[in-house]
Amino acid sequence: MSNRRAATRVRRRVAAVFGAGCCLAVLAAPAHAAGDSQVGGELLGEPGVHVQREDGAPRLPSGISALSWTVSDARSGKVLAAKNAHRELPPASTLKTLFAVTVLPRFPADQTHKVVDGDLAGIGAGSSLVGVQAGQTYTVADLWRGVFLASGNDAVHVLAHMNGSVPLTVSQMQAKAEMLGADDTHVVSPDGYDYPGQVSSAYDLALFARAGLANRDFAGYASTASAQFPGGFDAHGTYVKSFGIQNTNRLLTGAGGVHPYQGLIGVKNGYTTNAGNTLIAAATRQGRTLIVTVMNPQSGLPQAVYTEAAKLLDWGFAAAGHTESVGTLNAAPTAYHLKGIPAQAPAPAKQEQQQPPQARLKEEQKPAPAPAAHSSNTSARAWYVGGGLAVVAAASVLLLRRRTGGGRNR
Repeated sequence: MSNRRAATRVRRRVAAVFGAGCCLAVLAAPAHAAGDSQVGGELLGEPGVHVQREDGAPRLPSGISALSWTVSDARSGKVLAAKNAHRELPPASTLKTLFAVTVLPRFPADQTHKVVDGDLAGIGAGSSLVGVQAGQTYTVADLWRGVFLASGNDAVHVLAHMNGSVPLTVSQMQAKAEMLGADDTHVVSPDGYDYPGQVSSAYDLALFARAGLANRDFAGYASTASAQFPGGFDAHGTYVKSFGIQNTNRLLTGAGGVHPYQGLIGVKNGYTTNAGNTLIAAATRQGRTLIVTVMNPQSGLPQAVYTEAAKLLDWGFAAAGHTESVGTLNAAPTAYHLKGIPAQAPAPAKQEQQQPPQARLKEEQKPAPAPAAHSSNTSARAWYVGGGLAVVAAASVLLLRRRTGGGRNR
């Protein structure tokens, strides 16, 4: 994304909230938002392949046909190698990682929600679905398994409606992307569906993965190979049995003839006609966690996105300690605490066979548990902008009081 476009996005967002206060907020924003430098380092802003090998480092693998890719160290944030890291491309379902980073901390895993028809409105034609049905009650953990394993756009939309609405969630995702420094990303839908103008980059997808893996629930869902998706009574009173779902990430499951990758954590794969195949893959070996992003391989070979990701992971583990960084995943520091391969995500709620709707009604009328407290990986950008806006707001209140006699009605 051009520096001019990044600056325009920041100005519009600030102006919409505080109008005349935008000047102070822009001054408080980091330099790259104002057009002074490239996010992640100048080298990553240049086209082509970038790697700085030292003696003893292996060469990059041959046959990497993706339009864009990155290899980075999750703990340090160092980018070990990249190709067209900031090229804007359709992300497909890998954008669900940004959705999860934004929404997952807002609801406890055991909170329940009864789905209504409106929760499933607006899902794009041909979307991948896990099988959420109106009239049934699901836990938040059930819905997140639907997102991560089956890439269910229906589960995404239900969670987005729980979060307030789809447009609100899109706005929050865009704000989260900007806070993380993901300036190549423009969000149109929360599920990654092919809409005009919806783009991200290999660099930004690595940012989302790194931020997500710092959350153990995110890492647990991303690493779950299979699970049971609950049944229950639908809106017509018909009982639907629970059924098995399998993660669509073939590096994790070994489906389709793909060899499971040793130490794989996840994270998310995607495919649309526009985007081609996309993949975020993270793996841990000997205490080191690497994140590889691969966008739209051009070779035409079967399972190319998985083959190329595996090659890049192999290279990254072999080259670690023998390369100089070509950039960094974070312009501002972000906490990272992943320790090895995470535990599985919260277990599915037990299914009560043929439970009548009257019995379920009492349970649904109980107040939902309060959202669990969670730490925020707030960047320096958020503090600077937030502080500047607070000063503007305070000054406005003081000025208003002087002009209106302290705010009293007249």
